[in-house]
Amino acid sequence: MACKKVRNPKPAQPFSSMIKLRNIERYYQNGPQKTWVLRDINLDIREKEFLTIMGPSGAGKSTLMNIIGMLDEPNTGEYYFFDEPVHQFSERRRTDLHKHYLGYVFQAYHLIDELTVYENIETPLLYRNIKSAERKAMVADILDRFNMVAKKDLFPAQLSGGQQQLVGVARAIIGKPKLLLADEPTGNLHSSQGEMIMDLFKQLHNEGMTILQVTHSEKNAQYGTRIIHIEDGFVRTDVAV
Repeated sequence: MACKKVRNPKPAQPFSSMIKLRNIERYYQNGPQKTWVLRDINLDIREKEFLTIMGPSGAGKSTLMNIIGMLDEPNTGEYYFFDEPVHQFSERRRTDLHKHYLGYVFQAYHLIDELTVYENIETPLLYRNIKSAERKAMVADILDRFNMVAKKDLFPAQLSGGQQQLVGVARAIIGKPKLLLADEPTGNLHSSQGEMIMDLFKQLHNEGMTILQVTHSEKNAQYGTRIIHIEDGFVRTDVAV
């Protein structure tokens, strides 16, 4: 599967800012009324951070993650990814960056129904033009790590919710993205599976991956290095763990 080569974002010095958000606002217009989701968000995320976003339901957590993940756009404000102005990019350019440099664990799985477990996990590697033999080795390794070898030929509809979530996590991390975004990554998992995933995230972070998670779990939040609380669309607190 051919893919256009994407210009690599300008590399930054280790532990410098990967992401800068300036005066980000998101609202939905309903006639003359505006329903505000995010207000005046100013946030820097450094390389190799493990950042947790917390807050009540409807606070704007997932919207903020979707903007950072280049799946949504703010109405106003500026977003820089390694000093590249994402807010000025075309939709195609944002999509290319998302595919090549970001991994995403969705709360609702977002697996491709027509693809097997193996094919779903392999998909990010196709975007990166990784050769077939290397792809096979990488998928085989992660199937083994997640104890899913026996399920590699099944389709998402044949899996439980927890199994689909594990496939989503495997797909997100297989390409070793620059930034891993996880929206309630353990929400559909048994406690032992959830601990396995969080321990894996901690390992990936220790190896240098930048991670951003949305969670209601105080326990999961403690795996990270920094916690921000959002309420009514505003960042209320921002503390190191």
